[in-house]
Amino acid sequence: MSQATYEKLRRHVHDTAVLHSIDALLGWDERCLLPHAGGDYRAEQMTLIAGMIHERQTDPRLGEWLDELMQSPLAGDATSDSGATIHQVKRQYDKKTKLPKSLVEELTRTAVLGQQVWQGARRDNDFAALAPLLEKTVRLKREQAQAVGFRECAYDALLDDYEPHELTSNVAHVLARLRDELVAFVAAIRHAGRSSKIELLHRRYPVHAQERFAREAAAKIGFDFSRGRLDVTAHPFCTAPGPHDCRITTRYEERYFNCAFFGTLHEAGHGIYDQGLRADWFGLPPGEAVSMGIHESQSRMWENLVGRHRAFWQYFYPLAQEHFSEALGDVPLDDFYFAINDVRPSLIRVEADEATYNLHILIRFELEQDLINGGLAVADLPPAWNAKYRDYLGIEPPSDAEGVLQDIHWPAGLFGYFPTYSLGNLYAAQFFDQAGRDLGDLPKQFARGEFQPLRQWLIEKLHRHGQRYTAGQLVERVTGKALSHVPLLGHLRGKLGPLYGV
Repeated sequence: MSQATYEKLRRHVHDTAVLHSIDALLGWDERCLLPHAGGDYRAEQMTLIAGMIHERQTDPRLGEWLDELMQSPLAGDATSDSGATIHQVKRQYDKKTKLPKSLVEELTRTAVLGQQVWQGARRDNDFAALAPLLEKTVRLKREQAQAVGFRECAYDALLDDYEPHELTSNVAHVLARLRDELVAFVAAIRHAGRSSKIELLHRRYPVHAQERFAREAAAKIGFDFSRGRLDVTAHPFCTAPGPHDCRITTRYEERYFNCAFFGTLHEAGHGIYDQGLRADWFGLPPGEAVSMGIHESQSRMWENLVGRHRAFWQYFYPLAQEHFSEALGDVPLDDFYFAINDVRPSLIRVEADEATYNLHILIRFELEQDLINGGLAVADLPPAWNAKYRDYLGIEPPSDAEGVLQDIHWPAGLFGYFPTYSLGNLYAAQFFDQAGRDLGDLPKQFARGEFQPLRQWLIEKLHRHGQRYTAGQLVERVTGKALSHVPLLGHLRGKLGPLYGV
């Protein structure tokens, strides 16, 4: 009987995943192609689907099947395919049944409209235009947290959506340890008296050449364009509407090389993870990502630990000089390498260097906790944002467009997402360190244009397990150690120390 029930469960979850994939496709279209006037109707479409998905996720039959299966041998080993499926679906069922369908639909409707309004508000530097929808979003997220429940604080419930089993207090502790050493290291760099020729990155880089070069690099590191595509959007993202349909996006600035190139590598890293998951389990726990922190570890690894490695550019720099002969034809590799690894306080998170990036995340992590717990009103968000940039980075945004309006996450209702970026940096460094131990001389491989060994290592060690392990279990399984800030700081000191003489 248990096997038959298990097959019913699998079919039900698979069909729910098909609805999710339709929602993902509508979301991709909204952010890449949808005419502005179509926003209201798109909100109706996505709200309807969100309600249908919620009904399926909270179907009483699902609860009955899970009650039976949790007592069966199929659930005995939580790390087996069947065990992971049953335990993870049970965990999600218990959460979703606490959420009223009306709240789920209103969250979706507000998120879609919020993203539409955000685009105009950011373009027009008009925070007041976004504030009413953002206030509503914060209120709805508080309702969500109260409905689901939490162990220590309301933010825990929102963080759990992106980093299952994690607590705000644990993340705050890990990031505080990173911050304490990072601030001192950044200060040492600032006072080192050395600087890169960063102006060379602001020469003219024709968009058509950027697109060709970025596609070549993404394909070379392992993004499969026969199962994926690259498009343009206001805020880059990656989505996978199907097991063989992975879509990455970027944005181009003709006078700034880093924006599109490293943005594409970042999203390609997400895509390589999605393409490395087992396609025959798509939509079911064994074929789904562990957490957003682990997902970010893959994007940050390919963007920074690989893409900003000198050996990477030993292979790619001659190609870059061919694509951008006017901008880079007379620039030595050493100057270019120093420029793409330049460290200095900046306003825009997605363009921040490796050393200061996590300070951008800490600012957002602290502010969104205050928004959720009621310690900060939405109306007071712009000055609070500016004050933290003064305190953490010693700079102040000249406008809200370069400050509090730069990210899409809050208008989209993604509270709890930001800390996963820093967790991703920590995971990435620890995984990359272990990959070097297991695979030998990675720099020599990169210099020859050989990225397949690392990609295959990641598939075997991380991707193919899906959600059979938690993020913490996966880190210990792969590296033999619990998550630590030490590998990331070691990586930063090892690369940036020689450049700045610190």
